[in-house]
Amino acid sequence: MKSLQSLNKYFWKYRWRFSLGILFIILSNYFAILAPQLTGFVVDEVQQIINPNSLSHDKVYFDPLVKKFIDACASAHLSFGKLVMFCGIMLLVLALLKGFFMFLMRQTVIVMSRHIEYDQKNEVYNHYQLLDTQFYKTHSTGDLMSRISEDVSRVRMYTGPSLMYLVNLVVLIGISLFYMFRKDVMLSVYVLAPLPLLVIAMYYVNSYINKKSEKIQAQLSDLTTTAQESYAGIRVLKSYAQEKVSAAFFDKETEAYRKSGLALSTAEAVYFPAIGLLIGLSTLLTIYIGSIYQLEHRISTGTITEFVVYVNMLTFPVSAIGWVASTIQRAAASQKRLNDFLSINPTITNPPSPEIIEHIDDIHFSHVNFTYPHTGVHAIKDFSLTIKKGQKIALIGKTGCGKSTIAQLLLRMYDINNGSILLNGKEISRVDLSSLRTLISYVPQDVFLFSNSIINNINFGSEDVSLEHAKSSASKAAILAEIETLPNGFDTIIGERGVTLSGGQKQRISIARALSKQTDLLIFDDCLSAVDAKTEHTISQTLNEYLQDRTAIIITHRIFPSFNFDNIIVMEDGSIVEQGTHEALLSEGGYYANLLKLQQRG
Repeated sequence: MKSLQSLNKYFWKYRWRFSLGILFIILSNYFAILAPQLTGFVVDEVQQIINPNSLSHDKVYFDPLVKKFIDACASAHLSFGKLVMFCGIMLLVLALLKGFFMFLMRQTVIVMSRHIEYDQKNEVYNHYQLLDTQFYKTHSTGDLMSRISEDVSRVRMYTGPSLMYLVNLVVLIGISLFYMFRKDVMLSVYVLAPLPLLVIAMYYVNSYINKKSEKIQAQLSDLTTTAQESYAGIRVLKSYAQEKVSAAFFDKETEAYRKSGLALSTAEAVYFPAIGLLIGLSTLLTIYIGSIYQLEHRISTGTITEFVVYVNMLTFPVSAIGWVASTIQRAAASQKRLNDFLSINPTITNPPSPEIIEHIDDIHFSHVNFTYPHTGVHAIKDFSLTIKKGQKIALIGKTGCGKSTIAQLLLRMYDINNGSILLNGKEISRVDLSSLRTLISYVPQDVFLFSNSIINNINFGSEDVSLEHAKSSASKAAILAEIETLPNGFDTIIGERGVTLSGGQKQRISIARALSKQTDLLIFDDCLSAVDAKTEHTISQTLNEYLQDRTAIIITHRIFPSFNFDNIIVMEDGSIVEQGTHEALLSEGGYYANLLKLQQRG
């Protein structure tokens, strides 16, 4: 339960709304509890007419407000018919007051819980954005989505309905017990005897239902994951003729889900009959014991009626104790998961006094070493390189040689282990993160497009979001003609991760997005692997013109003879093995020259 203490900051933030909610709960229950007393008074009046020797209502305890009403009716010398009518009107007024304050109760407490849910989701989402690449490589997307949706929702059930019902049942039970014991102590003891059994029964039933519900929720999550993977990989599924196998697996999962659902329905079917049985037992005890006491002239008939109403009023609060306890337990478990997550500090942070840079003039790597923390792979070894403003650099090498890691280090997705990376002579770790990444356009190896329109994907991160700007960027990336042939052109929604586009189209839209940003430094990480030779040549020519006054780093495992590189860096096992211009490397007859021969032969 200690994990729920972290919510105190929200209760303090919304303390006035919460305090008003508690006040409205008290007022709602106070007016509700007057109705049984007024009903008992009317029954006693009827009994007095039938049997003048019956116990007078003057000997019965009433709330001061009800007592004033009784005295007012007595002083007015009302006839029995008018008395009943005025009592009926008073009961209606009490019901309206109860309903009015119940409305205000929900408008304060439940709305407060929605505000807390909003604040929590924003806190979690903002924390997601602070966390670094290392975190996302070690946590699944499903788990992150579960925390911001399922866990926050469970906590909301505690800050809203659960807390409201808890306060409500404490107030209602407290007021009811007060008036019941003021009427008759022994009758109250007999009447309330079955209720602890109800609490215990409901607690165990609720615990069982919650366990079943969690199991069903997990099964539903598995079903959703299976279906999502089947839909996303439908082409692979059909290509390998695995439709029947997939359907059989899905059928097995749904059958387990169906059986769990039926078991839960059976458990829930026991819930309300059990409540009805124990409440009926309390009512029978009230009438039986009350009748004995009435014959002994210890209580009035109206008191028996009043106790019956009290018992029925206590039905829901008492039965809700188990649900409230279970909800609080689930909320505590969810809040613990959220607290564990929110306590994770990002390893990549801004320094206390970050330096703002407006341009990237030169980049200097000096004896840089880097090891991936989650795998222990020594990706970069004693890497030294100077890149001057306006230079075009190619990083070439086999898969896994450390080319993409250089891009990640320049974007400061990771911090180096030793050595230094200087931008304009300033240590990269001292530069403001936002200003650094604003000055870099990056095309990742694993292209990611948003499920949005093409124009919004291209202009993502650009200050100019006009159609003309998007067309200009698309033209440079040799994708303009293909976009214009689409039914909705630049307004076409491309689906999740750009699923409606081919691999080459996705790469070129990603290039257009980088060109749209208008930055000093562009990094292209193997961004032409899915395009044909003709398109590659067209893009190379366009980039040659566009990048004349800009710095560019092109990471590739192929050679682009049509591109004018100022320096070509050949990497192997995290280190530089060759560097120089195209002609100089060919004359050396090393790795680069052999790679070009193999490429031309292919």
